[in-house]
Amino acid sequence: MTITPCAKINLGLNIVNKRQDGYHDIESVFYAIPLYDTLEVTEDTSIEKQYELTVTGTDEPLCDAADNLVVKAYKLLADEYHLPQCSITLHKHIPSQAGMGGGSSDAAAMLRLLQQHYLPTMDDKQLLYYADKIGADCSFFIKANVKTPIPYYCSGKGEILEPFTQINTSLEKMWLLLVKPNVSVSTKEAYAGVTPRMPQSHCREILATPIQQWRDNLINDFEDSIFPKLPILRQVKEQMYAQGALYASMSGSGSTVFGFFDKEPDTRVFNDIPNAWVTLLPPTL
Repeated sequence: MTITPCAKINLGLNIVNKRQDGYHDIESVFYAIPLYDTLEVTEDTSIEKQYELTVTGTDEPLCDAADNLVVKAYKLLADEYHLPQCSITLHKHIPSQAGMGGGSSDAAAMLRLLQQHYLPTMDDKQLLYYADKIGADCSFFIKANVKTPIPYYCSGKGEILEPFTQINTSLEKMWLLLVKPNVSVSTKEAYAGVTPRMPQSHCREILATPIQQWRDNLINDFEDSIFPKLPILRQVKEQMYAQGALYASMSGSGSTVFGFFDKEPDTRVFNDIPNAWVTLLPPTL
């Protein structure tokens, strides 16, 4: 059983309130992009434990297997529905702590895979219930479909989702450049640096304007506190604009900067950033 979880980027991100449960209320538009991990699950009664996890494709230090969101998703359903023992192989291509939701997407993909093969009567409403138990971004990845990439306006802690079709620009016709320098930002660290506030302009209003107007108006609140700590991220964003990006921003609370281009950009300008992860996605239309 194999599935390919996708990544996402944030088109604007405002932190509007800190909640009593420790989460923050946000507003953002999530946009699925064709960058994938691979998750493979095989029934395996020969293993001694309930599950066995192997992670490949990354040299970055990862959390213990028991804390991996894929495992949490498996155990959430396995404990309740008595699913079989499984060997789990996760091949990472989406960088960790990159603001692209890789861990949440992997967990949502595990829920979807188990539903398809073992729990066919479970509907998406139930899947969303379990996704919300795992993490704030997981609900989006239950709905995300790169083949028909409908953006979603997200509010609450990220679990309240509304299809958003008012984007003024056809992003599928754009080149999308992703650059992650060899630095990481934890979610806890990122939220510790922000002061929640209501934005002067809401991201869904800005996204309804031409993309040329996004540069000065579509904001990621995390940039104000993270860029001074990690100036390489500001440098990458400025280099993207120098290369002709129509819009560039940090994604989520992580350390990836993305840029949309109407012409293929020259990625060689980022070669002098040591061990940077650079990916260029061509238009899909």
